[in-house]
Amino acid sequence: MIKKKKVTIKSLAIHDKDVGSTEIQIGLLTDKIIKLSEHFKNFKKDKHSTLGLTKSVNKRKKLLTYLKKKNVESYQKVIKQLNLRK
Repeated sequence: MIKKKKVTIKSLAIHDKDVGSTEIQIGLLTDKIIKLSEHFKNFKKDKHSTLGLTKSVNKRKKLLTYLKKKNVESYQKVIKQLNLRK
């Protein structure tokens, strides 16, 4: 988990010490969403975690909207790199 997080941060960072930009937040939320989706394949009745998944999806959606308004090129890069929006 920690290694995956570091890889995500390194691949989406704008500069060397970047750890909290919009791009990184979107990447980390995407990792969390994928992890929760895998969890639900085994535990279909886990209703408490579905709330966390819903919140994460909505937050990522808001951040993507913000990034699209602020910096279209960065938005396109993040979408392509994280394989979102087909």
